[in-house]
Amino acid sequence: MKSHIAVLPSSGMGHIFPLFQLAKKLVLHHDVHVSFLVITTEASAAQNQFLQSSAAVLPDLTIINLPPADVSNFITGDMRLATQLSIITRESLKPLNHILMELNPMSLVIDIFTTDAIDVCKELSIPVYSFFTASTVLLPFSLYLPMLDRKVEGEFVDLPALVEIPGCRSMRTEDLLDQVKDRKNDDYKWFLLHVSRLPNTSGIFLNAWEDLDPVRLKALNENPFFKNIPTPSIYPVGPLVKETETLTEKDAQIISWLNTQPRESVLYVSLGSGGTLSSKQIIELAHGLEMSQQRFILVARKPTDHEYLRCVFSVGKDRENDPSAYFPDGFLDRTRGVGLVVPTWPRRWRCSATRRRERFYRTLWVEFDAESLVHGVPMIALPLYAEQRMNATMLVEEVGVAVKVAAEIGEEVVGREEIERAVRVVMEGEQGKVIRRRAGELKESAERALEDGGSSYRSLCSFLDDLRIQGM
Repeated sequence: MKSHIAVLPSSGMGHIFPLFQLAKKLVLHHDVHVSFLVITTEASAAQNQFLQSSAAVLPDLTIINLPPADVSNFITGDMRLATQLSIITRESLKPLNHILMELNPMSLVIDIFTTDAIDVCKELSIPVYSFFTASTVLLPFSLYLPMLDRKVEGEFVDLPALVEIPGCRSMRTEDLLDQVKDRKNDDYKWFLLHVSRLPNTSGIFLNAWEDLDPVRLKALNENPFFKNIPTPSIYPVGPLVKETETLTEKDAQIISWLNTQPRESVLYVSLGSGGTLSSKQIIELAHGLEMSQQRFILVARKPTDHEYLRCVFSVGKDRENDPSAYFPDGFLDRTRGVGLVVPTWPRRWRCSATRRRERFYRTLWVEFDAESLVHGVPMIALPLYAEQRMNATMLVEEVGVAVKVAAEIGEEVVGREEIERAVRVVMEGEQGKVIRRRAGELKESAERALEDGGSSYRSLCSFLDDLRIQGM
């Protein structure tokens, strides 16, 4: 009989995608049956489209939609994202006990916002594993946060010195993730609750591989602080990335345009699945791209002048998105033929194009992007929210595969000159050559980690061995 594992992501494509890729890998390469539990409350159109697509149809992978919950009495318009996700999850998981009793899986894999499932699984004697979808930078900080919470009075951002994480590189207070910058806000309280539960799991998956961040992985496994928490087993199983899917007619047109461009000449500008720019920032971005005189593909989303992450729940609903309404006058006409503006959430053509490194560079990065790393694509980091400042610092200063853009002191918007500078650095300068070479080395490292016998393959096998031992 096949091993049966249940997987429970929170809402949002940044959580759905990596956990689904883990589920696919377990099904296709390790002969496991997976029940993929989906929170349908406030689900985005993009989430629904993906889970109903042919890519989600696999033998031995069963998608189970949790009944939608009424959250109207709990959600308010001024709530931040982590609070909304946590409340939606709390209400959606009320029938989880009954569902798991029927499924009877060997284990449940959760993510950072579905930790409410831990208590349910404890009652049912089901081991829980967490997939930490953020980068390796955030995990040691998260495990250290309960200690930091006890030690520090006042706000972390007001600390006079760097934040010292045992066994890891010190962290600048300005790089701290948004959820911990205001300890009085419910976002901080929810985040602290979720990360304080991580030691109660049987293991933690990381969408990383050993060569990407060996120092932090060593600290998590060997440093006395983390051993004494105690930190669960760490399984670096990445990079788990989206795979090529059948292209639509529009997707094929984009690929056709790429195929007409010179070798190594195209910038790819995308805000990922959850972010948006302000009205002022999108104008500066457009001017910066135009001034750089580089070829580009720009995935355009309507700007918003409130919380960057509002579109987490609305991604995929861009049917009325008219770029001419918010880009500078004449921008689309002046860049026609040089640039291609795609007024939609990025579809699967992105992956096909990224695989063809001779055609495609990713240029503006906002989410920790294993996909760009695994395909050897250098990045320009424009951190907007959550832990992206941490990620940008790591990729620029430690890994060496990115250039960071930043607003001038006292300004909230990154200016067009800064954007032009960063684009030219990556595409034209000597520093860009070094970054591209390092990106290529990391690509080869990622491929070795994923292949049969590689470090990530062995790590996933180790998880399955540990799980079967627990089940004996």
